[in-house]
Amino acid sequence: MIDIKFLRANPDVVKENIKKKFQDSKIVLVDEIIAMDEQFRSTKNRCDDLRSKRNSISKEIGKLMGQGKRDEAEATKQQVADIAKELAELEASEVVLSEKIREKMMVIPNIIADSVPIGRDDSENVEVKKYGEPRIPNFDIPYHIDIMEKLNGCDLDSARKTSGNGFYYLLGDIARLHSGILSYARDFMIDKGFTYCIPPYMIRSSVVTGVMSFAEMEGMMYKIEGEDLYLIGTSEHSMIGRFADTLNDKDLLPQTLTSYSPCFRKEVGAHGIEERGVYRIHQFEKQEMVVLCEPEDSEMWFESLYRNSIEFFQTLDVPVRALECCSGDLADLKVKSIDVEAWSPRQQKYFEVGSCSNLGDAQARRLGIRIRDKDNGNYFPHTLNNTVVAPPRMLIAFLENNLNADGSINIPEALRMYMGGKSKIEVPIKK
Repeated sequence: MIDIKFLRANPDVVKENIKKKFQDSKIVLVDEIIAMDEQFRSTKNRCDDLRSKRNSISKEIGKLMGQGKRDEAEATKQQVADIAKELAELEASEVVLSEKIREKMMVIPNIIADSVPIGRDDSENVEVKKYGEPRIPNFDIPYHIDIMEKLNGCDLDSARKTSGNGFYYLLGDIARLHSGILSYARDFMIDKGFTYCIPPYMIRSSVVTGVMSFAEMEGMMYKIEGEDLYLIGTSEHSMIGRFADTLNDKDLLPQTLTSYSPCFRKEVGAHGIEERGVYRIHQFEKQEMVVLCEPEDSEMWFESLYRNSIEFFQTLDVPVRALECCSGDLADLKVKSIDVEAWSPRQQKYFEVGSCSNLGDAQARRLGIRIRDKDNGNYFPHTLNNTVVAPPRMLIAFLENNLNADGSINIPEALRMYMGGKSKIEVPIKK
């Protein structure tokens, strides 16, 4: 949510930003908000005047009563009653206008960074740089589930019976690899100076609407029936929500946090949810980075966060590339975003394994997260988030890039301590 003062002073900038995001139907909202805002401020000023007048007149009642002027006192009381009636009506109108303005402001997209490429959808995202040499081995690479099943590491059929499509059982060394990657990601970020957190896995609707747009929420979140709770789609949601309605000291910035959680997503409208695999699923686990920082530092932190992901994947011998999201591919709260994509030797192309986002002060403004500044007035910090790793999707890239011709999997040095010292996952010998 942008600052209404900014919208009031720069309506043409806001409209042009909406056009850049190819959401022209929202342009009319800008003028509607401005008109409502003028009415709201006029109503508020009238309310302030009436309160002042009521207080002033109320003081006269006691004086008149003390002077024995009962008739004048009664007339003055009637004036106060009339003012109170008008004030109550205006205050109710003020609340309604405020709610309508906020409702419309919530769907106005954030102002994107000047560097964001203009495009309609993800087909127009722009490659920033490749890291690591994409490899194409001289043997055929099986589909990722076939690799896992050969290692007795995955059971989709049983998961369909217990839970339906989009779920899985991981077993043996593959399950251990999955957990090992998450443990390594945790320690990798702790070594970067981030504070490790395990957040709540359910959040209230007020937090959901504070951290994401309504369109995202509808397509992602699972609602707990009969309660004001949602299963999180990413730990970023509850991590940012932790600071809701707080006034924080400047000295506490930046807040650099890394969080583990399971994640749950409906994946409404997603292609491939029925396919035999673990690329697009309803349940997965994730290690995340979250930063609250000074507004002037958010660009620096954005660069730092996505480079952490690049470095992480390089230590696991997985080639990746950074892809800057175009304007039409950015969620409404985002100022800028870079997707990290891993190389798939089987498909001979890259696919998304993480996303780094700068949300400016949008989440802080929605959730009431403020920084105390006695000299210049309180202000909103910027929030950023990035995926460290999200298996089992990441397992696809890892297995393909570390696969040997005999079906065994090489374990890079960084992971061996989490795999009991193993340098390789061997194919089980059939008895």
